Formats: sequence, C-alpha cells, structure tokens
Amino acid sequence: MKAAVIYNASEAPKYEEFSDPVSADENEILVSMKAVAIPNFEKGLASGKHYASITNTAPRIPVTMGVGEMEDGTRVFGIGKGGVLAEKALFNKAQMVRVPDGLDSVTAAAIPNAVLGSALALLFRANLKAGEVVLINGATGFTGKLAVQLAKHYGAKKVIATGRNQEQLEELLMLGADELISLKSTSEEIITKIKTLHESEPIGVVLDYTWSKPAELILTALQGKGKFTPVTRFVTVGSTAGDSINLSSAILRSSGLSLMGSGVGSLPAEALHQLFSAVLPEVYALAASGKLKIDTVSSRLADVETDFYKEVPASKRLVFEI
Repeated sequence: MKAAVIYNASEAPKYEEFSDPVSADENEILVSMKAVAIPNFEKGLASGKHYASITNTAPRIPVTMGVGEMEDGTRVFGIGKGGVLAEKALFNKAQMVRVPDGLDSVTAAAIPNAVLGSALALLFRANLKAGEVVLINGATGFTGKLAVQLAKHYGAKKVIATGRNQEQLEELLMLGADELISLKSTSEEIITKIKTLHESEPIGVVLDYTWSKPAELILTALQGKGKFTPVTRFVTVGSTAGDSINLSSAILRSSGLSLMGSGVGSLPAEALHQLFSAVLPEVYALAASGKLKIDTVSSRLADVETDFYKEVPASKRLVFEI
C-alpha cells in the first residue's frame, strides 16, 4: 500500500510503498483510510517536539486517528493501531465511532482532535455547568471556534471570545460568542474589559489556547482585592503564544482561581470512554445537521512530503484525502 513514511523526525514524511497492516486479533479492524487530519498535535508527535512523542522507531507511519471505511462500506472514525496516514490502517475496535451519512469524510476527520481540545476540556476539566459565563482565549483558531459553538451548546449563558484576527473574531458572533476582545488592544484595555465583564457576571470558566502574555493579562484581570471572589476554573489547552508565563502568587491567593491543564495525561480515563460512547457521536450529529461550522483545507496523500508541514490559516484544519 501507499503511505506517508517517516524515516527521520526532522524531515517530512515520504510518500512510499509500505507493508499492509495485519490484524493481530478480533479487536483490530482493518479499514481503508478516507481522510486524515493534521492538527498541530500530530505535527508535534511526528517531529518529536510534543511531550507525548515516541520517535525511537523508524520507518513508521505518522498520525494517530482518522476516518476509514470498513469492509461492509461503513465509515468510521477511529484511533489507529500504529499510524493511519496510509491507504490502509488498523483501528482499535473499542475506539471507533460511526460517521453519519450526512457528514463528509474530510469534515469528520477534522473534528475529533478539536473535540479533545474543546468538548473534553469543557466537560471533564472545567466541569462546565449550564448558565455559566465562559471566556475562550484564542477563539479564532480551529479548536477555539469549535469551543465557542460547543460552550453554547452545553449551556453557557455567555461566551466571551478573544483573538487577534479581527475578521475571524467578528465571525464568532455568528457562532455563539456574545462579547469580543481583540488581543491587539493594549494590555490595559484588555484587563479593563475583562474586569468589567467579570464584575458584571462572574466568569466561571476560562478555556485558554494561547498561554503566555494573553493568559497573563486574563489572570491579572481576575485578581481579587482582599474580599471573597467567585470561583473561576482556568484551563489551558494550548500555547500558541508561548510556553511560559509570569504569575504572581498574589493573583492565586487573592482570587477563587483554579489553574489546570487539559491534554494527553491530564484527562481522566472516563473522558476517553465518553468521547467514543457519547461526546463525539453527539458532535458528529450536530455537524451532520449543519449546526456546526467547520473550515478545512484538503490535500492528497501523494503530496504528503510537501504538504504535511504546510502552514494553513489557524481557523482551518489541514486534511489529507486518501
């Protein structure tokens, strides 16, 4: 079969012949791959730059998940037993979700990683409750846009969205955002706007995709003044603006802030079970009925060497069609 093959983690995958995968037992299902998304997480794993990377085996096929077709024609999203950026792959039988007939394979492949970074973060780390106010920091990215839509779907009373791309930021008003904050504003303007909103209606959840300076400004805005303050769960999911922050102890001591992360290693095992049994099927149903807006950029498996690390707009997801 044809596949994307990694020989060196510092180089893009090659488009080459590779041995067909062979099922070891009844729990491994052979599928013909249809579409594979390439979020930053998968690029990090392939290059060895993500903390969960395993790069001591080569040659190997990259990417952990995608959409394939079973022998009977049923399309499923699944987690691969080995890499899935190839014409064929093995899916773990316990980690598959049927793709609805009304949902195309490219969109179906693009959604799951963003669900990990939005739905699971909201439900299993932030423990979002209906009626709460949610601030999504870095909401103009692909996962952030999905998070805005899902936060409202899960019952958020108000969604505050931040971002640098003004056009994408304004589009979020049509996707469920109630308040917009431009990260191109001055630090003082950002802090003042968040303080005002927080004093009017306490922010219960912050879902952060940028970390670094924007996160510092939000945390500063939530600092208390020596009196009882509402509880805010600050959940960081990404670090597009940088991997470090300066955080004053006084911010945590003076407020009801609970600071945590969401990602591989921090999500509970139950979250992964719920992803396949309930969360992803529900999100797929929303997408199939046109209730979610998803933007993708497609490429072909044959172009993997030039396109695997290709830069695409942050609001879109690169997907290889097989």
